[in-house]
Amino acid sequence: MHLKRTAFTLIAALALSLPLAAQQKPYEPQVGQAGKDVIWVPTPDEVVDRMLRMAQTTKDDYVVDLGAGDGKIAIAAAKKFGARSLGIEYDADMARHAQGNVEKAGVAGRARIVRGDIFASDFSTATVVTMYLLPGLNMKLRPTILAMRPGTRVVSHSFTMEDWEADEISSMDGRRAYFWIVPANVHGGWNLETGSERNEIVFEQKFQKITGTIGLGHTQGGLRDPLLRGFNISFAWVDNNGVQRQYTGRVIGGRMEGSYRGDNGSEGRWSATKK
Repeated sequence: MHLKRTAFTLIAALALSLPLAAQQKPYEPQVGQAGKDVIWVPTPDEVVDRMLRMAQTTKDDYVVDLGAGDGKIAIAAAKKFGARSLGIEYDADMARHAQGNVEKAGVAGRARIVRGDIFASDFSTATVVTMYLLPGLNMKLRPTILAMRPGTRVVSHSFTMEDWEADEISSMDGRRAYFWIVPANVHGGWNLETGSERNEIVFEQKFQKITGTIGLGHTQGGLRDPLLRGFNISFAWVDNNGVQRQYTGRVIGGRMEGSYRGDNGSEGRWSATKK
């Protein structure tokens, strides 16, 4: 009887321990598994590298990867480029798995993965944003991204932002990565001051594409080669003496400032205030 009771006890103990052992099996994500809005497909290493190079990532950057998956972009940003990084992943199991990958890679001091909803998370302090989502999700995120600090760099694997044209497109073995720089808002009228001279400039803007005119007395002159890249702006115009002036500067909220040079050798400083 004693032997029978011992055998029964051992069998019962083994049976009870099986579910626990199954629960302790390491989580392994499966390519194609369903997420909140997308299925998980890992970004190839060469695409990750190119995305971070397109953004010219450095140790001074804070990279936020939207939909972090297994964490490889956040890990690469920290390990290869020395940046601080954050991955936001909705799936709790995947987020824990990705954080484990961060720790295994030895970059826990610079990178981390958190469980979160990219549409409810604040990533406004990022200097670089990366993502591999779907076109509809890119468009849903677009207003938030356009409201970020001018100069923020954004890279998307495979999918565009529709009529917000990319500043650069890279191709790697049939895959594409799209790059944008968040532009400053310059649309509307500005009071331009160049020394003692006053003029009015009016800009039309569609994302980073700008056109404009400048008031020259009773004449409206067109701006030549206007260019907006993040918070950097440049444009030229020809005054009533036939002198072309080239302006370069920075946009700081409702103000611009910089330097100009005329093709007659004149030069100086300029500023503009939004009306």
